[in-house]
Amino acid sequence: MSVRRDAAANLIGRYEGETLGAEAMIIGSHIDSVRNGGRYDGPLGIMLGIDVVEALHRAGRRLPFAIEVVAFGDEEGSRFPASMSCSRAIAGTLDASALEMKDADGITVAEALTAFGADPANIASTARRPEDVLAFLEAHIEQGPVLEAEGLALGVVTAIAAQKRLMVRIKGMAGHAGTTPMALRKDPGPAAAEAILALERICRVGTDGLVGTVGRMTALPGAFNVIPGAIEFSMDIRAETSATRDAAVEAITAEIHAIAAARGLSATVTLMQALAESPCDPSLMGLLEEALSDLGLPARRLPSGAGHDAMVMANLCPTAMLFIRCEGGISHNPAEAVTEADCALAAQAMLGFLEKLAARNPRPSTSSG
Repeated sequence: MSVRRDAAANLIGRYEGETLGAEAMIIGSHIDSVRNGGRYDGPLGIMLGIDVVEALHRAGRRLPFAIEVVAFGDEEGSRFPASMSCSRAIAGTLDASALEMKDADGITVAEALTAFGADPANIASTARRPEDVLAFLEAHIEQGPVLEAEGLALGVVTAIAAQKRLMVRIKGMAGHAGTTPMALRKDPGPAAAEAILALERICRVGTDGLVGTVGRMTALPGAFNVIPGAIEFSMDIRAETSATRDAAVEAITAEIHAIAAARGLSATVTLMQALAESPCDPSLMGLLEEALSDLGLPARRLPSGAGHDAMVMANLCPTAMLFIRCEGGISHNPAEAVTEADCALAAQAMLGFLEKLAARNPRPSTSSG
């Protein structure tokens, strides 16, 4: 493959098709990790893409389209408040204001890209033209227990859940931990605890796979002997539909303001990122199912509660996802594990998918975008 980095620091390898400069079938996933994460969430999909190209090259095969293997950065949003900035740059949906987001040390996305050697000033050049991209395929560990529970190695993803990321700030009054009577305190800590329990209650009774998570919390100024002046925490709310997700966000936001007001505090809830549900392309799903059938595997369809670069790439082109069984359904954890046999089956399924796509020309439908 010819290899390059684009202005958003995506690493791209291109394997030309039968005709030089042909439209590209993109295979990719992300190279970054959550803090204390595992080794397969993201990188496995990139390595499988490389394996597929290696197999074609070894066989001397070129397809009617080029294959590009892309290693996206910043899918997880571990350093900056929003996620998927690198795939959004390729899909052409990255707003320029995203470059001004800051990490915990006050470093902006633009400054981080510059320090890495990328070119944020030229990031608009990263966006691909829809006519140059045939489709996008992402292979990924399931990050859930369904495939393992059913004794299946692989699954075909139907859709990726809608999600919103929010930051909540509940403001009170800092004071001495030993000299301020309980009745006279304006402590945002108990209010934050109430808010988190309200989020749990709302999501427990929700439908459409509604889930809510507080993954980050900070007490300010953060000393043992100081009543916090403010509590900041994140909320990650997801569901299979945007309507269910948005209703939950509205409900919890109202409760947070009510909880704060009842305690004489103030609260702000700031939307950091919103991603709509992303259905996979029906025709591409059919090709994946045929590829699994050729391997003697059942075509198990299942949705993804986790977000993926594929949901961003759906703004550019039709998308498909292949799930790979992971031990215990464990992810975002060093205990992530897959088997070599399952990965070999995934590579074979991806090769079969490409062969079927090559035989099917012209383009798949664009219903996923």
